[in-house]
Amino acid sequence: MNLNLRTVNVTRYITPLREGGSLPALAEADDDFKYVLKFRGAGHGVKALIAEFLGGQIARYLGLPVPELVFSNLDEAFGRTEADEEIQDLLKSSQGLNLGLHYLSGALTYDAATNDCESMLASKIVWLDAFITNVDRTFKNTNLLIWKKELWLIDHGAAFYFHHSWDNWKSNAVTPFALIKDHVLLPKASLLNEVNTEFTSKLNDTILKEIVNQIPEDWLHWDETDLSPDAIKDVYFQFLSIRLANADLFLKQAQDARTTLI
Repeated sequence: MNLNLRTVNVTRYITPLREGGSLPALAEADDDFKYVLKFRGAGHGVKALIAEFLGGQIARYLGLPVPELVFSNLDEAFGRTEADEEIQDLLKSSQGLNLGLHYLSGALTYDAATNDCESMLASKIVWLDAFITNVDRTFKNTNLLIWKKELWLIDHGAAFYFHHSWDNWKSNAVTPFALIKDHVLLPKASLLNEVNTEFTSKLNDTILKEIVNQIPEDWLHWDETDLSPDAIKDVYFQFLSIRLANADLFLKQAQDARTTLI
C-alpha cells in the first residue's frame, strides 16, 4: 500500500469552517481540488498537524474511510489581501508546509440518534481511537461525516495528547485510555475482540516506522525540547510500538466501559 502523500500548493483561501482556536479553512489548491486546511500557526501548531497526519495515515492503512491527506504549501505572499486581521495573522504564521484533507462536499455530520453504524466499523473506529488516544470522537463532537451514504472519519488533531506534556510519553504509551468511555460509537462496538485480532496482526513496527518517518522534518523543530527531529520521530515510533504491544490494556478498558453502557 502506498502511504506517500501528495504535495499541493494552496491557491485560494475560501472561508473559515468554524469559530475557535484552530480556525481550519476551506481552501483550493493548484490541483483544482478543495481541501479542509489545517494550519501550523493555529492552536497547538505543528503537534496538531502531526496528530492529524499519524491518525489519518494509520486509519488509512487499516482500511478505514478517511479523506485523502495532502501536504499543503502556503506561499509567503498568500493571504496578504485577506481583510480579517485574525485570519491574516494565521496565514502569515502558517507559511510553509501545512496539512489538507480532501473536502467532502455536501457531507453531513454524523448523529448517533439518527444515523446508523454497523458493529464491525464501529468496533474498528473505537479500537483506532483507543490506540492513538483520540479524545475527540464524542456525542458532542463526533468528528464523523456521512458522505454519499457512507461514514467518514475526520479530524484526528486531538490524538496523541501525550505530546503536549512530552516527558510522560512512556507512561502514556501503556495507559488503558479511560476516556474511551465517552466515545460516540462505543455502544455499537460489539466486535472489539475480532478487530483487535485483525489490527494487531496487520500493524507492525515496520509499518509504524514507515508512517512516522514521513512526518516532515519542518514540523519537528520544537522550542520546548532539545531533541533532534529524528529523536522526536523515534519517540512517536516507540510510543506506537509499545502501545501496540500492550493493546490488551486499552482493549479491556473499552470492553469494560461498553459493559457499563449496555
